[in-house]
Amino acid sequence: MIDIKNKKIHFIAIGGVGMSGLAKYLLENGYKVSGSDVQDSKYIKMLKDLGAEVSIGHKKENIQENSIIVASTAIKDDNVEILRAKELNLPILHRSDLLQLIAKEFSDNKKSIFFGFSGTHGKTTTSGLCSYLLEKGGYKPSYVVGGIVPELNDNAKFGSENYFVAELDESDGTILKYQPDVSIINNLELDHIDFYTNGFEDLLKTFDIYLKNLNEGSKVLINTDCEGNRQLIKRNPQVDFITFGINKNADYVAKNISFENFGSSFEIHFKGIKIAELKLTVPGTHNIYNALGVFAALKEAEIDTSKIIPHFSTFSGMGRRFQQSADFNNIKIIDDYAHHPSEIKTTLESVKKSTDSRIVAIFQPHRYSRLKGLWDEFMTSFESADKLIVLDVFAASESRLEEANSERFVNSIKHQDATYIGGKITEIADKILPLLAPSDIVLTLGAGDITKLGSLIEKEYKQSK
Repeated sequence: MIDIKNKKIHFIAIGGVGMSGLAKYLLENGYKVSGSDVQDSKYIKMLKDLGAEVSIGHKKENIQENSIIVASTAIKDDNVEILRAKELNLPILHRSDLLQLIAKEFSDNKKSIFFGFSGTHGKTTTSGLCSYLLEKGGYKPSYVVGGIVPELNDNAKFGSENYFVAELDESDGTILKYQPDVSIINNLELDHIDFYTNGFEDLLKTFDIYLKNLNEGSKVLINTDCEGNRQLIKRNPQVDFITFGINKNADYVAKNISFENFGSSFEIHFKGIKIAELKLTVPGTHNIYNALGVFAALKEAEIDTSKIIPHFSTFSGMGRRFQQSADFNNIKIIDDYAHHPSEIKTTLESVKKSTDSRIVAIFQPHRYSRLKGLWDEFMTSFESADKLIVLDVFAASESRLEEANSERFVNSIKHQDATYIGGKITEIADKILPLLAPSDIVLTLGAGDITKLGSLIEKEYKQSK
């Protein structure tokens, strides 16, 4: 195990939401931090304000002796800073290795509780919600999550040694590095086909190992309404799962659900006894599952739920999770990170339940491998949208696949109103604006640079006046 004490920690690509969170946590814990990135960002400004040394551009001069290097999967072996670090024989950690070192301090501390959130969907929202509730409840948590919590305006914090909350990534198998005291498994579906090349069975095997690695006495909470989760439960009879869901067979059950204006209210019953009432101001059944799982996890950790219940209704969601990005001419544009077929389907169905307005979905496929591998599932994801606009694939370093491109997708999908618009995000607002009408609810969907599109369309509208 590498000792990171008394060493400068240098992050290559420090400006991303995940890397910046780790850097922020270390800075608040008294570490010396440096980093580099190809462009400036709000995250870099935040880190500089906390004392980080950050360079724009990757240069070998950024690497100093007696440093520990942290890099994400996106950084290639031929990166000049990686090459320099190897010349100096410096330790090079994957970002998950650093998170493991941080998390281990909590999992080894008998007086602290480490909450680990996992699953194909909802990790960022549930880990963010848990951090938010603990913070608002006065528990001073430490946390590292994969998005910005709007009300807290950060993605990480060194708070205290009593509670630690982290989002655990299964996309590349690195979830196996962690041993939470309280594990929450939201759901399991096939995704990240570039890593899980043998399909869903590979994902289940990864979680089999994850469960076997947990410490004795760890608690595992799981959404039993998910078919993938039910398969995992059957494969692991040795685990005493604590279940939650919207059915009578779970330990924690959401009942008497009412949907209201992009929100909901419901009761929570534990083993048949009503124990709480919650109100949410984020839409959809999926957020009921998210809130239910977080409530159950905190309850199992013996948190005083009377201190956190009032704050469920003040949580407005994570950055890039159903976040309004523009409002003009009575047109609302909402940005959402949904990029998996079931995420998209769930998000659009949630909006359909909450409005009578025309729903316009603007979809930017993320990775050719995902579009190709889940082609049939994507074909049925947009039924709740009245109009569908499909943009070019955000490649994320992958090579173009002619058999799985956006134009072919639009020509193949059986949708009443589907349009393909090609080109860079920064160059297509003028093509999209004429397709929108007053009172439309527009959703920009995807994990790429489509997040910029809402403000670009609003800017185009104002310039046209």
